[in-house]
Amino acid sequence: MWIEAFNQPLAGRLIEGFPPSYAQSVSFLARLVLLFSCAVFLGAPTALAQAKPDKDYLVYVLSEAADKISLIRFGPGGARIDHEVPTGDMPIDIDGPHGIAISRDQAFYYVSLAHGRPFGSVWKYSTKDDRVLGQTTLGLFPATMDLSPDGSLLYVVNFNLHGDMVPSSVSVVATEPMLEVARIQTCAMPHGSRLNPQGTKHYSACMMDDLLVEIDTATLKVSRHFLLTKGHEMGMSGPPAAPKANEAATGNMKPTESATGAKHMDMGGHGMEPPKPGDVSCSPTWAQPSVAGSSIFVACNKSDEIVEVDAAKWAVKRRLPARPGVYNLAITKDGTRLLATNKRDQSVSVVELKSGRELARILTRRKVLHGVVISPDDRYAFVSVEGVGSEPGTVEIIDLATLKIVASVDVAEEAAGIEFLKTEPAK
Repeated sequence: MWIEAFNQPLAGRLIEGFPPSYAQSVSFLARLVLLFSCAVFLGAPTALAQAKPDKDYLVYVLSEAADKISLIRFGPGGARIDHEVPTGDMPIDIDGPHGIAISRDQAFYYVSLAHGRPFGSVWKYSTKDDRVLGQTTLGLFPATMDLSPDGSLLYVVNFNLHGDMVPSSVSVVATEPMLEVARIQTCAMPHGSRLNPQGTKHYSACMMDDLLVEIDTATLKVSRHFLLTKGHEMGMSGPPAAPKANEAATGNMKPTESATGAKHMDMGGHGMEPPKPGDVSCSPTWAQPSVAGSSIFVACNKSDEIVEVDAAKWAVKRRLPARPGVYNLAITKDGTRLLATNKRDQSVSVVELKSGRELARILTRRKVLHGVVISPDDRYAFVSVEGVGSEPGTVEIIDLATLKIVASVDVAEEAAGIEFLKTEPAK
């Protein structure tokens, strides 16, 4: 009412001497302007008064089809590429940088190169000057990786994208001498390498076997595995059953079948192929422990669900509906929200973990979503988007307060692995 009383005399003075129809129009506009001004003053539409970052956020992203490492700088002046670093040692072929991990002291970062002759490798870099400090050969198509809490061991899944359909492995690398100290057989096409916060268990998920696999970091052996196929969920002790000797020797393995008999071969699409009718397989692409390590969230790329597995009971706690092709996951540091990249949906989902409700579905500029990482202050999420064909890759930056994209940067083709480096005073 006080707005109306204040508005009327002002409007009357402004429009005196004009026709009544004009006077009514101007009076209406004056009310709108005044209401908007008062609302902003009272702090109602906070999204309209969004604050810019007061420091620079630095993020590394890999471009798999261009053999480049890009450092993204996002701050008060917007987002840009700070600098690029070429990687790989095959001059006439693509090495395919895929996974990245950064040491807690921010002194080193590690990059997995998926391709080789025939095996891939992992390289150690200095964050100070991007100098290569060491490298070692791993298995076929090394992909996602994670570091032990003290940074002494690196766990890399050998995804084996182009190899025979046989059980693959997780490589354990001592980071000081850069030597592979163990290669632990798991299952077919492992992906989503993550350690629990305590550093006692390592989790990965195998796309072709519908399995979540747990490795005990004290013994460097598979301690448990879990079948994720809907309607046939089962937690089991020890490693998955080994293939028959003659099949393993010849590589004559058939496409993996779930417990229902549904085949789920997706060698070329890498998470892009939708399920066939009647296929209830999970085809997991990521395993993300909760901030306390009590749950493991698994992205079921085929069934479009996120399965929460209770780590203590080794049983399904709940199944959360997801968007088509849910692919990679990340959890905010306060443990309240989960972010998921939806590879076939051209979107990012923000899920409230307490209720399991999707808070937002955020569309991206380009197709084929890949990775996501969240800043330590839970203020921004950085998403890598591969793009299609000759399109550049993209890094999309999401404000986690407004749940909107606030900046976007083009990088080289097929943006893949992404990891947060640090914050520093704005330049």
